[in-house]
Amino acid sequence: MSIRAQRRLAIAKKEVVGPLILPKFPHALSVAELLGQFRVSGAEGLSEAEVNARRKHFGANTIASRRSAGVLRLLVHQFRSPVVYLLSGAAGLAFYFGELEEGSAISAVLAINTLIGFVTELKAVRSIEALRALGTRTARVRREGRVHVIPAEELVPGDVVVLEAGDAVSADLRLIETSRLSADESSLTGESVAVDKQFEPVSADTRLGDRASMAFKGTAITRGTGAGVVVATGIVTELGRVTRLVLEADPGHSPLERKLERLSVQLVWATIAVAAIIGGIGLLSGKDPLLMIEAAIALAVAGIPEGLPIVATLALARGMWRMAQQNALIERLSAVETLGATTVVLTDKTGTLTENRMTVRRLCTPSGEIEFGTGAPEGGEGQQVAGDPQAAELLRIAVLCNDAHLDGSEERGSGDPMEIALLRAGLRAGFRRTTLLEGRGVVRKHAFDPVAKMMATVHEHGRGVLIAVKGAPEAVLAATTRVAVGNGEVALDDTMRAEWLSRADRLGHDGLRVLACATRIDQVADAAPYDRLVLAGLVGLEDPARADVPPAIQDCRQSGIRVVMVTGDHVVTAKSIGRAVGLGENVSNVMEGKNIRQMIETGQPALQDIGIFARVTPDEKLALVRTYQAAGEIVAMTGDGVNDAPALRQADIGVAMGLRGTDVAREAAAMILLDDAFPTIIRAIHEGRVIFANIRRFVAYLLSCNLSEVLAVGLAVSLALPLPLLPLQILYLNLVTDVFPAFALAMGEGEEGILKRPPRDPKEPILGRRQWITIVLHGAALTAGTFGALAASAWLALDARSTVTITFLTLAFAQLWHTFNMRDPRSPLFVNEVTRNGWLWGALLLCATLLAVPTYLPSAAHLLQLAPPSSEMWLIVIIFSVAPLIATQAVSAVFRWIARVR
Repeated sequence: MSIRAQRRLAIAKKEVVGPLILPKFPHALSVAELLGQFRVSGAEGLSEAEVNARRKHFGANTIASRRSAGVLRLLVHQFRSPVVYLLSGAAGLAFYFGELEEGSAISAVLAINTLIGFVTELKAVRSIEALRALGTRTARVRREGRVHVIPAEELVPGDVVVLEAGDAVSADLRLIETSRLSADESSLTGESVAVDKQFEPVSADTRLGDRASMAFKGTAITRGTGAGVVVATGIVTELGRVTRLVLEADPGHSPLERKLERLSVQLVWATIAVAAIIGGIGLLSGKDPLLMIEAAIALAVAGIPEGLPIVATLALARGMWRMAQQNALIERLSAVETLGATTVVLTDKTGTLTENRMTVRRLCTPSGEIEFGTGAPEGGEGQQVAGDPQAAELLRIAVLCNDAHLDGSEERGSGDPMEIALLRAGLRAGFRRTTLLEGRGVVRKHAFDPVAKMMATVHEHGRGVLIAVKGAPEAVLAATTRVAVGNGEVALDDTMRAEWLSRADRLGHDGLRVLACATRIDQVADAAPYDRLVLAGLVGLEDPARADVPPAIQDCRQSGIRVVMVTGDHVVTAKSIGRAVGLGENVSNVMEGKNIRQMIETGQPALQDIGIFARVTPDEKLALVRTYQAAGEIVAMTGDGVNDAPALRQADIGVAMGLRGTDVAREAAAMILLDDAFPTIIRAIHEGRVIFANIRRFVAYLLSCNLSEVLAVGLAVSLALPLPLLPLQILYLNLVTDVFPAFALAMGEGEEGILKRPPRDPKEPILGRRQWITIVLHGAALTAGTFGALAASAWLALDARSTVTITFLTLAFAQLWHTFNMRDPRSPLFVNEVTRNGWLWGALLLCATLLAVPTYLPSAAHLLQLAPPSSEMWLIVIIFSVAPLIATQAVSAVFRWIARVR
């Protein structure tokens, strides 16, 4: 050991003097420099005094998760609505002027709405929090010369952590010892293959996925052993940095929330304006001020569709429950509708488009190449290999030269993912490792050498030994002198070696990870393993695309939704998967993460042309989502790793994987796929589009009904007529005819072919110009029917209570029949999506009962100031309630005829 290193170790044994400063680029420091800066001995570790001092300075090794949603906070959230504010004001006025019945009724409506919204949101939030339950971790550390097992949150910078296969890394470590060490970093970097680790430093500007001298918090050790010095804990780890990005991401309100809030504000101001105008007219004409206050309250109640928040909440809740039955757990109710508005899906590759499981795809032998499928052991690959002895021998060597193990299900295993894939391939070909080892016991193992890029196992073979070798193609070919052909061997000259290297390159360009296998018969077990080898062939492995993804992407394309891959993997691998899943013509347009910032800063209009973003870091994914959103897109982001979390949080709809997804990704997402299936997203998009169409339908119904009430009251006040509807009657009318028929309309199953339409314009409001024109015309027709009934009552010289009973029932039943106006204009008159809705017929029967029965109950009739209707009164109600439906359908038919003629 050098004098400099000895001095640093001596310093490391002293008590800590002054605060420890964490190095900015620990991966670029040598082991000696690292130990010196952290004042620690790699063999001894820290003392307890040092640990306590550093824990006081750096805190616990924990990352705070999103605060649990409190019951009180969810309850308060239900009152944040302009509609609630206006109705609360109307209730306050009613109580102030002694109208206790009206005030109590309005308060009851607010309470019902609050209860429904609170229960549904609480259920969704608690379901998500249950899924996010975090498990405790432990770590093995060297302290004062001994190895201790401690809770992971007690790690401090400078601790020496001991690593073995299967361990979860609990802090960012600079490796100081490695033996065949590799780690699965897919959750953090998106790299689908385990990364070989080393203790030699790397360049300071090396990107995260290539820092071989580091092990990161949140990753897992797949093979080998090692040790590392803790260089970062808690929020300052790479995992913590991703968490900070998640907290910085602001998803904002969903499109539906923004549209409903805008509509509510417009309705509030319109109602206030109408109430002020009508009240002013009444006061100027000498009307009683108390009567004008009562009219103002009536207008406020009539102008606001109390059922709107209730029905919207129930419609979205139903969508959430329907999606839960289809393996999609929704956190925010509005997330279902947001998916329906999605214009672009940014999807991670590993575990989302692929199976996140390495699989042997191609065998390359001197006799040719074999495409190796993914079937079960009895599925046919064994027969295929049995007809090619060279391919069979290649797989036998790959199974023998292996340190992994398959569990009892033979689907999962422990060890390096590529070695597990080789065991599965051997099993499908009929080669079980335990059976092969019965006559070829392992005599010696040569662990994987990162320098030589090979590993070897030595097996019993008659009176000698069989050496099985696998490794990087260029390394194995350099150690090979002969190649197996037929029943013999031929010399491997430079020309043939170049041909094999070319074949390995072609496999690599197809996105495959390539291993070469070779063997040799020798007499002694301790002979040099990497010399005079006989080449058996090449094995191409990949993380295959999920079989259900290509049809789902095709469905997205038919729906006018672009799918863009955003992955931390290499360009070649990403392009290969892109072609396999059918991303389209933009697969060849790939941009690496290092160029994303430049593209954003220069404002290049390249987003529409790029189909794949590769080698992307978490902050670059976040920047991409923001860029698409700035371009006016509604962005859905899918992912399962820690590296996806910031983008999941920022996206309009973040979709995390429930089976393979990390806790951080699930916490950041608004929707979790319980089956990890990409097609579930398509079903959610369908559900979202249906919900928006239904919301538009019942909003138009509610507003046209409420407009008719405003017009009826306003015109009566303006023309000095008695009020045709009293405030409490309007409130009861809205509760009955708003909530039940509107909710029945929201229960519609949607129109056929809704997924074949392009997504609607994200800027399109819930109600466009055509919808508003229709609302006004329908509202006017309903009002005309009400005044027709009023005129008929005057002609019969009925008393005031009987008159108001007729106008109340006429408008109420006219609103019920008005539901049939909500069919699509292109649908048939009698058999359409409305008349086929069984919920609607049930709602109409219930509402008719709730409207008719109270008039015959003395207490209810007294409260609502109604009189029991006679047969003459019912005749007027029926005629003038059906008339608006007939008139509007006739006008619609005329307009459709004119449009066809033109």
